[in-house]
Amino acid sequence: MRFSLWGIASFVVGAVMCLAKAESTSYLVFVSNERSGDVSVIDGATDDVVATFKVGKRPRGIRATPDGTRVFVTLSGSPRMAPGVDENRAPADKSADGLGVIDPMARKLIDRWHVGSDPEQFAISKDGKFAFIANEDDASALIVDLNSGQPRGKVKVSAEPEGVGVNPTNGEVYVTCEEKGEVFVIDPSQQRVIAKIDTGGRPRSVAFLPNGSRAYVACENGAYLALIDARSHQLSSKIQLPTGSLPMGTAISKDGNELYVSTGRGNAVAVIDTQKNEVATTIPVGNRAWGIALDPSGSKLYTANGASNDVSVVDVKSRKELRRIKVGDGPWGIAIVTAAK
Repeated sequence: MRFSLWGIASFVVGAVMCLAKAESTSYLVFVSNERSGDVSVIDGATDDVVATFKVGKRPRGIRATPDGTRVFVTLSGSPRMAPGVDENRAPADKSADGLGVIDPMARKLIDRWHVGSDPEQFAISKDGKFAFIANEDDASALIVDLNSGQPRGKVKVSAEPEGVGVNPTNGEVYVTCEEKGEVFVIDPSQQRVIAKIDTGGRPRSVAFLPNGSRAYVACENGAYLALIDARSHQLSSKIQLPTGSLPMGTAISKDGNELYVSTGRGNAVAVIDTQKNEVATTIPVGNRAWGIALDPSGSKLYTANGASNDVSVVDVKSRKELRRIKVGDGPWGIAIVTAAK
C-alpha cells in the first residue's frame, strides 16, 4: 500500500484535531453557598469563578443529572441551628423550602419545586429520571419525578435524614439518619425500606464502589467510616480516621481504588485505600471542608470549605492543594457538569 506525503500530512492533522477536540471537553463546578443564598460557577479549565447567581434560602445539596443538562439544588427556610436547639425560638419559613432547577449553560435558576419539608441532601437515579431527597425535619425520603417536578412517593426513615446515595448496580437508595446513627436501604421501585443498618456516629454521607459491592458511610461523631456489605446489607467494619476528623462528604475514584473524605473542621481530605480499607494519607485543605467532588478525569478534587468561604483544588496524584478559590458565604455542596466547548 502506498501513501503520498499529502495523505500522511492529512492523517497527522486529523489526528491532532481529534486529540484537540478530546482535550477541549471542559467542565463547570457548581458550588452551593448556604449563607449567601447563591451558587458560584467555576470554570474547570482555569479554576476561576465565571458566574454567581441567587437561588434562594440555604442552598445545600447540589447535583447534576447524568447528561449534564440540569443542575438541582435543595433550598430550605429552616434556620441554621445546632442539633437539639428549640425550633420554636427560630421559626422556619416553609415557603422557602424547595428544589431549585438550574440551567447550567445559562447559569441561572429557571424553576423551583416544592419537595417536602427542609430538604437537605439528595441523589439522582442513574437514568436521571428521579431524585431521592432527604427531608430533614420530616424523617422521610421523598421520590421526585425530575421531568415534572411532582412527588412520586415518600418513604419514612428515622430522625434527621441527611446523606443519600444510589447503588450504581442495583439502584437501591441508601439514606443516612443522624440522630439514631442508622442507614436505611430503600427499594425505589417498591418504595419501601428493605434493610436498616446501625452505624452509630451521626452518619453524614454515603459513597459506593463502582461495582456496587460496598458502601462507605462517613460518621461524623465517631471519626470513622462505616463499611457496609451492600449485598448482605450488613456492617462489615469501621475505618478509623485521624484524630480531629469530623467526616462529612465522600467521593470515590473512577477505578474504585480510592475514597476521598472531607473531614469538616479537621480541615483536610482523608484518602482511603479501598483495597486495604485503611487511611493512605491526608491532604490539608480549607476550613470546615464539607462538599467534595472529583473532576471528570479524576485528576482534580474540589472541596467546599464552609468556614473559609473558598473551594480547595487538590491534585490527586501529587496529593497537594493547588489553590483556593474564593466563592460565596458558607460554601456547602459541589456538583460538576461536563460540557464540550
